[in-house]
Amino acid sequence: MALDWYFLRVQVGREDRIRESMVKRLKQEGIEEKVPQIVVPTETIADHRQGKKRIQRRKLYPGYLMVQMDLNDAVWFILRETPGFGDFVGAQTHPTPARAEDVEKVLAHMDASKDQPKVAVSFKKGDRVKIKTGAFENMDATVEDIHPEKGTLEVSVNIFGRATPMSLGYWEVESI
Repeated sequence: MALDWYFLRVQVGREDRIRESMVKRLKQEGIEEKVPQIVVPTETIADHRQGKKRIQRRKLYPGYLMVQMDLNDAVWFILRETPGFGDFVGAQTHPTPARAEDVEKVLAHMDASKDQPKVAVSFKKGDRVKIKTGAFENMDATVEDIHPEKGTLEVSVNIFGRATPMSLGYWEVESI
């Protein structure tokens, strides 16, 4: 049994439901061993809202699924007839397997984000922000540099007519 990975286009926003539907339909037909994995490519994001840390899943490729399968006519028919299915990525007449290095890269990114969630920083260099906590609360600042791996911002605060650099967590400021 030759198992290859394929990318499928599906309706955006319904990836999880379409995946569950495919698994259910394959199980009903008794050929679930032909399709051992159907994956919604996601990454784990750490976010601070209202002073609380939240861990969320974010889709890497909205509108796509990764499927590991032994492609035959029965499997192809069941997947194509699942509501929300678009088409296979690749050739028009017959699905083209994904390159192994592409699949490994996506799976490695998913695993790495589970171990160390990526910090969601929505600021850009030059943005104006207001400090929410500490001694400089309610003061305006300008974002000078962003360190997404640490979740910190380098900001410049104008104190007595002089720009003073500070390092703050991105949850300690809000956009103006």
